Amino acid sequence: MNLFKIEKTPIKDLMVVNTLTHNDDRGHFVKTFDSETFKEYGIPTEYAQIDQSKSKRGVLRGLHFLNIYPQGKLVNVPYGKIFDVAVDIRRESPTYGEWYGLELSDENNKMFYIPAGFAHGFLSLKDDSIILYHCTTKYHPNNDCGIKWNDDNINIKWPLDKVDKLTISTKDKNWKALNKTEYSFKNL
Repeated sequence: MNLFKIEKTPIKDLMVVNTLTHNDDRGHFVKTFDSETFKEYGIPTEYAQIDQSKSKRGVLRGLHFLNIYPQGKLVNVPYGKIFDVAVDIRRESPTYGEWYGLELSDENNKMFYIPAGFAHGFLSLKDDSIILYHCTTKYHPNNDCGIKWNDDNINIKWPLDKVDKLTISTKDKNWKALNKTEYSFKNL
């Protein structure tokens, strides 16, 4: 029995993983990983690290990527709700500069596979949202990079009407627009 429905998005290599949730009077059960199914769709099955963050409602993080050594991510939200966004920053891609976003939550149990070559960010829509990132490469702090969350050329439609107050770190406020950001991916 296949416990996943993998959806391709309009942007090549970016995928939404829909899980099958089993609910009963005790709660629910969700399988979040299956190496055979993931291999079939080209989703990595080996991860260098797994990270977790917790964000209050209205926190916007991003748009982040690693310069030189790009990192793919499989993102899910075991508690809370976020609007998750990926921006294609692969210069040779026909969808360069395009974005795709969706809600990830503990109610819909969707996951988002974001391959290397994308910038990633999210807006927390619920207090204490917990986000898990299965990362294909280790984090290299000297290669931490980003682009402006509200870059006019990308024009992400953030659901700002779903939060009362927006909280963004100083670092994230100071990223430049994509067309003014220098980066040089290797191993893509």
